[in-house]
Amino acid sequence: MNNDRFLRALRCEPVDCTPVWLMRQAGRYLPEYRATRAQAGSFMALCTNPELACEVTLQPLRRFALDAAILFSDILTIPDAMGLGLHFADGEGPKFRTPVRTAADVARLGVPDPEGELRYVMDAVRTIRRELAGRVPLIGFAGSPWTLACYMVQGEGSSNFALPKAMLWNEPALMHQLLDTVARSVAAYLAAQAAAGAQALMVFDTWGGLLAPAQFTEFSLRYLGQIAGSLKADATTRDIPLILFSKGANGHLPGLAATGCDALGVDWTLDLSSARALVGDRIALQGNLDPAALHAAPEAIRREVARVLASHGPGPGHVFNLGHGITPDVKPEHVAALVDAVHELSRR
Repeated sequence: MNNDRFLRALRCEPVDCTPVWLMRQAGRYLPEYRATRAQAGSFMALCTNPELACEVTLQPLRRFALDAAILFSDILTIPDAMGLGLHFADGEGPKFRTPVRTAADVARLGVPDPEGELRYVMDAVRTIRRELAGRVPLIGFAGSPWTLACYMVQGEGSSNFALPKAMLWNEPALMHQLLDTVARSVAAYLAAQAAAGAQALMVFDTWGGLLAPAQFTEFSLRYLGQIAGSLKADATTRDIPLILFSKGANGHLPGLAATGCDALGVDWTLDLSSARALVGDRIALQGNLDPAALHAAPEAIRREVARVLASHGPGPGHVFNLGHGITPDVKPEHVAALVDAVHELSRR
């Protein structure tokens, strides 16, 4: 591989400079992405077309000296493959035609076949790996069981996900049944992405931070541990680095580290020095610039990059990233300033 510093950093090995990639690096802030999305006709048409998914995955790499590519897809592909009818209304978030609300709804769910209902994702992974030709590693990903369950029960996006929270209190056994099915689906989906060519895997627990500590441990962390255990027990995925990112759940970093994952994403509300103190030096850390910093002038972005690098310190095991995804209104030249600053300042 031409550039393996991302994989080396995940293994806490020395690197010539800190690797950087960005959550949502392929997205609406890029005019070429918007053109491809218009060509596809809809967001789901873009996700389900392996050639177009490959095209938008590679677009940011043509502009910026990024150290990894991430599969272009959506976290809700699994519930869609379970038959819930995912659709995106213009100007609104995702919606499901048949949300999961009752014991009968949960009982109907099965683990989708990654090379069946989700074949388009695996074909995208294979296409991207071929087109990357070893330039940088490819990251595959999935949503966490709790995060997917939030959408599946609520039926759409929400600021507080009151319906899944009511289910975990009113019918905890039913919520556990749902989460177990989703966890087995996520593990199979990630293993298939690795078999198709993904060289690192990431789980996005976007809504973990909504849970109180006891509920987080029981309904999110438990199933992240189940996925990590499944992947580390499988010969295909045992040596594929696994990154867990639970947004807003910084108090749970020691528990997340204990799952057996290789790296932890950290959002921007905790200094990396504090995160490092919580998890020790066995595990890599990924993060954690506030995404809003990309609205600042390039000189200010550079200062913030220097601050994040200093917070982690010179030891190995740091992958630079944002604390969440790039927002659509960011200027591409500000992303270029960020990527260049990470490489230049960390080389010193």
